[in-house]
Amino acid sequence: MLRITELKLPIDHPDEDLRPALLQRLGIASDELLDFTLFKRSYDARKKSSELCFIYTIDFEVRNEAALLLRLADDRHLNPAPDVSYKVVGHAPEGLTERPVVVGFGPCGIFAGLLLAQMGFKPIILERGKEVRQRTKDTWGLWRKNVLNPESNVQFGEGGAGTFSDGKLYSQIKDPKFHGRKVLHEFVKAGAPEEILYVSKPHIGTFRLTGVVENMRHQIEALGGEVRFEQRVTDVLIDNGQLQGVVVEGGERIESRHVIMALGHSARDTFRMLHGRGVYMEAKPFSVGFRIEHPQSLIDRARLGKYAGHPKLGAADYKLVHHAKNGRSVYSFCMCPGGTVVAATSEPNRVVTNGMSQYSRNERNANSGIVVGITPEDYPGSPLAGIELQERLESHAYVLGGSNYEAPAQLVGDFIAGKTSQALGSVEPSYKPGVKLVDLADALPAYAIEAIREALPAFDKQIKGFALHDAVLTGIETRTSAPLRITRNESMQSLNVKGLFPAGEGAGYAGGILSAGVDGIRIAEALARSMLGIEA
Repeated sequence: MLRITELKLPIDHPDEDLRPALLQRLGIASDELLDFTLFKRSYDARKKSSELCFIYTIDFEVRNEAALLLRLADDRHLNPAPDVSYKVVGHAPEGLTERPVVVGFGPCGIFAGLLLAQMGFKPIILERGKEVRQRTKDTWGLWRKNVLNPESNVQFGEGGAGTFSDGKLYSQIKDPKFHGRKVLHEFVKAGAPEEILYVSKPHIGTFRLTGVVENMRHQIEALGGEVRFEQRVTDVLIDNGQLQGVVVEGGERIESRHVIMALGHSARDTFRMLHGRGVYMEAKPFSVGFRIEHPQSLIDRARLGKYAGHPKLGAADYKLVHHAKNGRSVYSFCMCPGGTVVAATSEPNRVVTNGMSQYSRNERNANSGIVVGITPEDYPGSPLAGIELQERLESHAYVLGGSNYEAPAQLVGDFIAGKTSQALGSVEPSYKPGVKLVDLADALPAYAIEAIREALPAFDKQIKGFALHDAVLTGIETRTSAPLRITRNESMQSLNVKGLFPAGEGAGYAGGILSAGVDGIRIAEALARSMLGIEA
């Protein structure tokens, strides 16, 4: 198998043009090309003056690879294709009595459970929330009726926080073993669109994700795994530094010497329990900020120029970074083209925002987090100090919004000028249950407000209209990532509790669906090696 990169075709080319273009690029006859697979399709919209084109990476087979490589030896875009197929590290032996436990059924827990099931370990998976369809109803209860279920919401339940998001499936993590391809293939197998295997920025969207995660659960169960909902872990059983099992709410003890903690970043009560039991953890940086909304058409024009609205390109996205004079970095986070801002709290009397898109990305607004990086120096104390800061900010946002789960909001122009907004303008905010116009100046620490005020006009120089007066800032975004890390060693176990495998976003080792899924695969492999006595 060979790979060709940088094969360029016009945006409007017919699908059937791909094979002739490949033949021409390689200089071979049609019967010499045995097969080809589209590995990646992207485009570069940075140069507005040039004609936009798709850029392809294609894996293919020919009759005589050696001859082709020799003839095109000087072509740096032609190389042997890497082997991206997944190979399991081992299989559970017959008669194995111990069953591993996975705590959490978000992306990390799903892939950890799926891999363990595929290897024959028959995992027991404990999820504090509900199955995805009931969870969806509970989530809409907050968005439509201002009624929060603390155990079934945007953060907790089957699929994790990623279910109510844009469903992005790309990441900048190092992935030398191509575990990301395994994640994408399993999603497609469970019903995701096949295009996620080759588009440069794949996404699934909330409505499609619900069916995908449900199908993955059925796969795990068909392989002998067990998924238990409404099973909140309240304690861990540790004997002389060795994990012996967990306790769930109601008192049931589930014994296992191999437990994956695939917690989401919002499992604050579980973090506190683990800290109280002496599990080693440390504070880590995270970010706080607001959600910003613009008309999607504005972003399309700024990013795509004359190609704005092209059906093959869809809604445009962006990625922005500004280094402020006060030393803070401000950046766009979890950008959701054609999406909505959603209520994402999991705790009573607190307000948190996040972004969400459907697969179609056809809502009127674009939104993203505009967040400021903060470090443990900003919240000194115990490893739980970052959580305590989040809680204070979210509680204050609840009060600013009117103490009814409405969110505090402000027009961008007024925020930059430092005055309270009196009325909405041309941009209608999408946040449900609704927004209350306020002055956001004290919604975040002063250094964060100062940095964001400086960053917005700077971003306007990159995307014309970004500092649009009527664009809306909605507060607050605090759960960009876990504010702590449950540190693990080279065998991917806790530093001081053998048999405890911290993983995913909550443990501080992932950020997003794809990286969490990859970490779930890696942690399942590490657990399997431990149970099988295999050296890493």
